Amino acid sequence: MTNRLATETSPYLRQHAENPVDWYPWCDEAFHRARDDDKPVLLSVGYATCHWCHVMAHESFENPRIAGLMNERFISIKVDRQERPDLDDIYQKVPQMMGQGGGWPLTVFLTPQGEPFYGGTYFPPDDRYGRPGFERVLLSLSEAWTHRRQELRDTIEQFCQGFRQLEDAALGREAADVEDLPAQTALALARNTDPTHGGLGGAPKFPNASAYDLVLRIYQRTGAPALLEALERTLDGMAAGGIHDQLGGGFARYSVDERWAVPHFEKMLYDNGQLVTLYANAYRLTGKQAWRRVFEETIAYILRDMTHPEGSFYAGEDADSEGEEGRFYVWTAAEVKAVLGESDGALACRAYGVTEGGTFESGRSVLHRAVMLTPLEEARLESWRERLLAARARRVRPNRDDNILTGWNGLMIQGLCAAYQATGHPAHLAAARQAASFIQDKLTMPDGGVYRCWKDGTAKVPGFLEDYAFLANALIDLYESSFDKRYLDRAAELVALIIDRFWDDGLYFTPHDGEQLVHRPRAPYDGASPSGISASVLAFLRLHELTGEDRYRDLAEHEFQRYRAAATAAPAGFVHLLAAWDFAQRGAFGIILAGDKAAAAPLVESVHRTYLPARVLAFADDVPVGRGRLPVDGRPAAYVCRHRTCSAPVTSGQALLERCVA
Repeated sequence: MTNRLATETSPYLRQHAENPVDWYPWCDEAFHRARDDDKPVLLSVGYATCHWCHVMAHESFENPRIAGLMNERFISIKVDRQERPDLDDIYQKVPQMMGQGGGWPLTVFLTPQGEPFYGGTYFPPDDRYGRPGFERVLLSLSEAWTHRRQELRDTIEQFCQGFRQLEDAALGREAADVEDLPAQTALALARNTDPTHGGLGGAPKFPNASAYDLVLRIYQRTGAPALLEALERTLDGMAAGGIHDQLGGGFARYSVDERWAVPHFEKMLYDNGQLVTLYANAYRLTGKQAWRRVFEETIAYILRDMTHPEGSFYAGEDADSEGEEGRFYVWTAAEVKAVLGESDGALACRAYGVTEGGTFESGRSVLHRAVMLTPLEEARLESWRERLLAARARRVRPNRDDNILTGWNGLMIQGLCAAYQATGHPAHLAAARQAASFIQDKLTMPDGGVYRCWKDGTAKVPGFLEDYAFLANALIDLYESSFDKRYLDRAAELVALIIDRFWDDGLYFTPHDGEQLVHRPRAPYDGASPSGISASVLAFLRLHELTGEDRYRDLAEHEFQRYRAAATAAPAGFVHLLAAWDFAQRGAFGIILAGDKAAAAPLVESVHRTYLPARVLAFADDVPVGRGRLPVDGRPAAYVCRHRTCSAPVTSGQALLERCVA
């Protein structure tokens, strides 16, 4: 027996298709029935690779008694937060307003009009972990709905006011005058970086790619040693830790400890795309080969395990396999030695921190780089790594979330472009182009907009601001990598659609003609990925430099002013907006190339290999600001342009870079 979720394309919803719960997807029919039956709505939000979502499903949604209670007293709706990040953004605020943390699974109780009156994240089936049992919550809220409706009405009004107050907190306040806020924020991030292991905060510890992107940008500008030290501790610490898959490449979503040692094993595309960009850019600035190995191995993982046959990228991989978290990734010393032999296995165990007692559960260990090796040992370890990876491939893999998400693919395309520019490796550019072609062919709406997601031949859900913004920036990167003007033209189309659909005295997360919800979110804060607002602002600024059109700069400045006070008060929530701010304030510049594109390869390579975060790059014939820029004596030439004034042309890469840093 299956419920309505069996016909959905979402892998997460399909996971619940055989629950005894009478689930609805998010739809008008569910709310009509709630109104007709005068029942509250139970909204459950999660995603396919979410470990605690699986736990709650097994404990409660597969429990016939609890499912019966849900069916009798509630209309239950299941939402995939990857398909509907707008709903997730709105209703995550409910437990936050109640003084709890957010997260998944998200459980919120609504009126038939979609108004919230109670919420939380994971609920155990009975009282434990200091949390009320789910069955008790269901009975209590059902009783309140039946007998204390007016009390709930008061609570509903408080939540509705809370939505407005949370938004107002980010808008319209008087901003303190802080000189060079991006640099001050980067230095504060460096001071707060764990002096031993790197990263921000204690356990659990997240990669915070956007934060360290800002640190890298400001270091390139100022050369402050503290910034490089914080960046090195963090990138080296993550690379050596269990959060980094030492055999297969790629990064888990976070570490459960402060040492990066034991990950929460799920892998997400948005993390890996951003981390490829960060490591590739850090490599461009420092030339550190260890960082190149990290991003090359991460790309190899994505192309091997996370790529659709037609070139797009899947959303994520589960933490669990064979019913155990991390089972696919962890090793015993005996398992290592069975693959490598006693002597080599003992050295590999020492290198990877595999102990007889184990560093994880059931006597198993999470692989990490535990000791420094000699160059000879390091060379031997590489061959052992390949053998261990082959042995691991015979294990039962974690489930893969094979949703194709437009915005997340944009982040991965950006990573591939950064890697290509850093190395010149043509396979990276080819993979980025394939993914962009997939998005164009499969996820483009008839009116030129983009859908949010694609699965099994079906594109669905009109895109959100982040989908347009991430993709627009990715296409600008693709243009700057390949100089195929189609990418730049499409990026400009997407930005025009952002302005048309998402701008209403500032940017919103949802389009003005989208579904009417209890609240229209702006979602200005950065999370695990940049906010759609900050990514849009960066796209505006980049197009301003390429086109000379002032309206792009004016729109960016509007959003800077709107969030200036909030960014000053809580800069950690706006690090990507501050990166865009730095791009604008430091004096962004254009490098305009003139002449035959193939013959200009040495000039292009000199720019690609150098980390210049405040530049845009284009051929003169492709952009309005390139008018009148010509080759020199038949040779390709480069012009460095600032504030609509271009320097004299140069014809060598060395001279070009000297102009860029002048």
